[in-house]
Amino acid sequence: MREIDTVLQGFVEAKAAALTPDEIECFEAILDLPDPTLHAYLVGSSVPPEPAIAALVEHIRAGHRPSA
Repeated sequence: MREIDTVLQGFVEAKAAALTPDEIECFEAILDLPDPTLHAYLVGSSVPPEPAIAALVEHIRAGHRPSA
């Protein structure tokens, strides 16, 4: 899905240098998720069961929210 790619690419460009090794591991796990699951996480219609992945998804979502 292009929308997912756009969100993740923007996150990587803006935040990758500041990620901890644990966050990088979580990000790699996120990349392995099926597109429909990842999309649900990114739009907030579902929450990852793993707390570390849920925290990183929220960080990704927070950086992509449009300003009001």
